[in-house]
Amino acid sequence: MPHTISNPPGLYDPVGSGYSHVAETSGDLVFIAGQGANDITGRIASADFAGQVRKSLDNLRIALASVGLGFEHVVQLRTYIVGYDGDKLAVLTEQIRGIWGERPPTQTLTGVAALAPPDMLVEIDAIAVRP
Repeated sequence: MPHTISNPPGLYDPVGSGYSHVAETSGDLVFIAGQGANDITGRIASADFAGQVRKSLDNLRIALASVGLGFEHVVQLRTYIVGYDGDKLAVLTEQIRGIWGERPPTQTLTGVAALAPPDMLVEIDAIAVRP
């Protein structure tokens, strides 16, 4: 299936780390790579979990917008949380509800020991569908 790979302005360039941010297929699916709390330079923009979730979701919004989509087009999230516990779930749930209300996309949440950058606490990837 033909596809297009891109790295939108507003997000750091991940090619040196071996991946790209967005893959569009010739069909209706768009795949967004795991978004962490990276700023444009690649540094983690916040040390606290809630700030990292906010920045990760903001980066997800930027990636979606780069291909003309928004949060309403997301059908699946995969979320990875370092040191998962109930408090972190509550923070994530609050921010997810703030975006999607009572109709969030499907989501798989996985607790992990670590993520690629040692100071990253959360990473969120997504699959979106073009209308």
